[in-house]
Amino acid sequence: MSHHSLDIPAFAQAALDALEQDGHEAWLVGGFVRDSLMGRSVSDIDMATSATWRDARAAFEGAGYATHETGVAHGTITVVIDGHAIEVTTFRIDGAYTDARHPESVDFTSSITDDLARRDFTVNALAYHPHRGLLDPYGGAEDIERRLIRAVGDPRKRLSEDALRILRGCRFSSQLGFSIEEQTFRAMLERKSAILSLSRERVAHEIDLLISGEHIRKALLDCIDVLTAAIPELVAAKGFDQKSPFHMYDVLEHTAYVMEEVPGEPLVRWAALLHDIGKPASCFEIDGVRHFRGHPEIGIIIGREVLGRLGYSHTFTRKVLELVRLHDEHIAPTRKGVRRALRELDGDTALFVALCELKRADALAKAPAYRERAETAAALLDMLGRILIDEEPFTRAGLAINGNDVIAAGVPAGPDVARALDAALDAVIDDEVPNSLPELVAFVESWQCSR
Repeated sequence: MSHHSLDIPAFAQAALDALEQDGHEAWLVGGFVRDSLMGRSVSDIDMATSATWRDARAAFEGAGYATHETGVAHGTITVVIDGHAIEVTTFRIDGAYTDARHPESVDFTSSITDDLARRDFTVNALAYHPHRGLLDPYGGAEDIERRLIRAVGDPRKRLSEDALRILRGCRFSSQLGFSIEEQTFRAMLERKSAILSLSRERVAHEIDLLISGEHIRKALLDCIDVLTAAIPELVAAKGFDQKSPFHMYDVLEHTAYVMEEVPGEPLVRWAALLHDIGKPASCFEIDGVRHFRGHPEIGIIIGREVLGRLGYSHTFTRKVLELVRLHDEHIAPTRKGVRRALRELDGDTALFVALCELKRADALAKAPAYRERAETAAALLDMLGRILIDEEPFTRAGLAINGNDVIAAGVPAGPDVARALDAALDAVIDDEVPNSLPELVAFVESWQCSR
C-alpha cells in the first residue's frame, strides 16, 4: 500500500463517509485516481464498495442523498451529492466473455483487489482511500511514471474479453500521451478484427474520444495499424509520399499534424482526419511531382461511407463533409469573400470558424515555405468578426427586405419569391445594392421586369 496523498473533493469524501459510517468498505477507483496522480483535471468520479447496491442505496438515502439505479445488474447506482453524480459499484468479478463484449455473469465479491483484477489497463486498476492510501496491485503508478499503457494480466485474454478495450488502448494513448507496452500492442494487433463485432455506436463513441485527445498525432501514427480495422480507408494514407514541394510529410503524417493543430472537438477533428483521405485515389504524377486534383471530392465520397458506416447523424456528416469540400478552396479575406463563404455555409458562423481552424492547421502542416498561409486563416477570422459587429447580411434573414415585400413588389407568390431574395442577397454581398428596403424593392422590381 502506497501513501500517496490525493486531493478528494468534499462531495466525494461525503460519499465515502456515508458508506463507511454504515459499515461498508469503499474506495475511489479508476480515472479519478489515475488523473490525480498525473496532476490532470478530474471530472468524473467512480467509487467501488463492499456494499451491495441495495445497501449502498440505503446508506446514501439515510444520509439524505438522492440515488438512481443506473446499472444494478452489474451492481451500479449513481448518487448525487451537491449536484455532483458519482457512480458507485459493488466489488465484483466478471464471468466468462463469450461475445467479446459482455461477461456472461457478474459475481460480487468482498475484495477490492479482486475487483481491480478485472480492469482493462494497469493505469486504471488503481484504488485510493484517504486513510489507507493507494492500492496498486498491478504497477499502475509505475506505468504512469513510465507513460505506458499496459494490460492487466495476460493482454490477449484481457482484450479478448471486450474488443472495445482495443480501441480504448488507442484512446488512452491519445488522451494521456502514453505509449502502448509491446506485448499489449501485439495483442491489440492480433485481436483487432474483433472490433468488427462491436456495435457501431460503441465504436463511434470511442473514436470520438480518441480523435479528441490532446496527443492525437502520436496516437494516430502509433496506432494506425490497429485503427484501420475500424476505418480501413486510412490504410492508403500510411506511407503515401506526396512528392510535392508543398509537403514534407506523407499523407498520414500530414493528417496527424493537422489533427493536433485543430481544437479537440469531434467535428473539426473528423474533418481533419478526412480532409486528405482522397489523395491516394486522386494522385497522378508528372516529372516526379505528384498532384491531387479532385481529392476533396473523392474525400467526400470516402468520408460519407466512413461516417455512415459508423452511424453519425446526417447533420454531423454534412458539416464534416462541407469542411472537407472547402478546406482547399481559396477564400479572399475580404468582406465580399467572407460573406460569400458564409452564404455557402448557410450562414453557419461556427462552421466557418471550424473551416478557418482547419485551413490554419493544414497550412502549418505543410512544408515550411508554405506555412505563411496560416496567416490567411487568421485574417478570415478577423474579417468574420468585423462582419458580425457591423451586422452585414450573408443570409436572407439579414436582408432589409422580406418575402412579403417581394410579393408587394410584383413577384408572384411561390418559388420566385425565394429566387428574388437570393438575387437580392447576391447583389448586397457583391456591393451592387445597399441593404436598405427602398433600394432592394427597386432591385427586385428591376429583377422581375428583366425576367
